[in-house]
Amino acid sequence: MDKGAKIYVAGHQGLAGSAIVRRLMAGGYANLPLKTHAELDLTRQAEVEAFLAREKPDYIFFAAGLVGGIAANQARRAEFIRQNIVMAANIVHSAWLAGVGRLLYLGSSCIYPRDCPQPMQEECLLTGPLEETNAPYALAKIAGLKLCESYNRQYGVEYVVAMPTNLYGPGDRYDLENCHVLPALIRKAHEAKVGGKAEMTVWGSGEPRREFLYADDLADACVFIMEHGDIRGGVLNVGSGKDLSVRELAGAVAAAVGFSGRLVFDPSRPDGTPRKLLDVEKLKTLGWEARTSLAAGLPATYGDFLAREVSGKGAS
Repeated sequence: MDKGAKIYVAGHQGLAGSAIVRRLMAGGYANLPLKTHAELDLTRQAEVEAFLAREKPDYIFFAAGLVGGIAANQARRAEFIRQNIVMAANIVHSAWLAGVGRLLYLGSSCIYPRDCPQPMQEECLLTGPLEETNAPYALAKIAGLKLCESYNRQYGVEYVVAMPTNLYGPGDRYDLENCHVLPALIRKAHEAKVGGKAEMTVWGSGEPRREFLYADDLADACVFIMEHGDIRGGVLNVGSGKDLSVRELAGAVAAAVGFSGRLVFDPSRPDGTPRKLLDVEKLKTLGWEARTSLAAGLPATYGDFLAREVSGKGAS
């Protein structure tokens, strides 16, 4: 990408999008026409078409989406499938109308079958049933992937799909109703610590295994993919290549936060998919690997939580 290229990051205020903006700016890319949700509603086709027709960006990073953990996915199934499908359709089609030749769409590892062979390869897509707790969201992300694939075939554009594993890092959301497992554990561990509690309850059995990727590593991978050249029609897994059990994760979060009490697991709560580990060999072969370990990423993420959720609200 030319340093003077105009680059639009959809969803720049979210966890992934904000990290992509940081990475672009650090790399010398300064022509970034950014719009908040209040300024541009990506579910409104006319607004999206008008914006992209006016700006005509050279590249688009599509990191926007309605996301959440198991609780949010179960409670807001209709919103998750509708809003994510509509945003994908609006951005991809409007990008093509505006002459945008290169776009990177962020998918999700939840698109793979619930009982997918581990580690999950890109070719496993649509080879089995989805995990029911997040099936609407997964179907919406699959639709976005297929949009990119179809526009590539019919119109000769280069719309590539990056399939990230579970993300965490600065800019995450920590509200227990909508956040994912890692930020939820950070909030619970912090509140248990400051409240002087002897134990902390964790959803599920603790046995499912999950892989985590620091958001700034994902951003680096996205820029790497966009700069790499012609990988039209490609789907690339982006992960750390390592996983751990939720029980191990809870222990690591408790240690990073400084909570020394007992962890209690609640098997009445859903576990979700038994294991989700991505096969990252394709991206590794191209020359990219994750650099931030969980041991390094957790303290930085807890610092972000303290800055935004504690100090930022005047709490002790």
